Amino acid sequence: MKQKQIRIVLADHQELVRCGLRRLLDDVAGLYVIGEAATGDEVVAQTRDLKPDVVVMDARIPGIGGLEVTRRIARAVPVTAVVVVTRHVDDPLQSQYLEAGASGCLTKHCTIEEIADAARVVARGERYLSADIARQMALSMLPGNEQSPFDRLSGREVQVLMLVAQGHTVHAISERLCLSSKTVSTYRYRLFDKLGVGNDVELTRLAIRHGVVGTAMDA
Repeated sequence: MKQKQIRIVLADHQELVRCGLRRLLDDVAGLYVIGEAATGDEVVAQTRDLKPDVVVMDARIPGIGGLEVTRRIARAVPVTAVVVVTRHVDDPLQSQYLEAGASGCLTKHCTIEEIADAARVVARGERYLSADIARQMALSMLPGNEQSPFDRLSGREVQVLMLVAQGHTVHAISERLCLSSKTVSTYRYRLFDKLGVGNDVELTRLAIRHGVVGTAMDA
C-alpha cells in the first residue's frame, strides 16, 4: 500500500530559510511541501486554502504573530497540526503556543530529521516536543525555579505585547486583532501594570531581554 504523503506549509519571514527547508523536506520520503508563507496573515490564508496536514512555523512570524496564527488555525482548520519553531529552548511563550492549539514545539537548532519526525507524529494527531524543550518545561515547573514575568499574562495580553514590541500603533493592533482601540489601550495598561514598566519602549526592552521578540540582528 502506498504511504500517504504528509502535506506541509512552511512559514518563515526569510525566503532563504523557507527555500532551504523546502528542498530538504521534499527529499524526505512521505513529506511534500505544498506552500510557503512569509507573514502571519499569509499562513492563515494558505492553511485555509490548502488545508495541509502540518504547518511548520517560525514563532516570530511577522504580522499578527505566531500565537494568534496558531489560535486561528486551531479554530478554523482543526485538521491541520501546527509545529512552532522557537529561537531558544527557554522561550517563555512555549506553553502559550501549546495552549493556543499547537501540536509541537522545536528549536531552530533541530535537525531536518527531527522536523520530519515531528511532522509525522503531529500528523497522526499526537504531540511532539523536542527533548531539550520538554526538559526545560519540566524543570520550570519544579518548586523554587524562577518564573518568567510573562507567565502571568493571558493569551490576548501576549498578542498585544508582541504587536506593541513590533512597533504597531494602537489603531493598527485593533485592526489586526479585531478589537476596539479602547480595548487595546486597556490591554496595554494592564501589561504596564503586570510587568512593572511605564511605556512601550520599556515594554519592548523587557520583551527583547526575555526573548519574547527579537531584534534586527536576529533577522
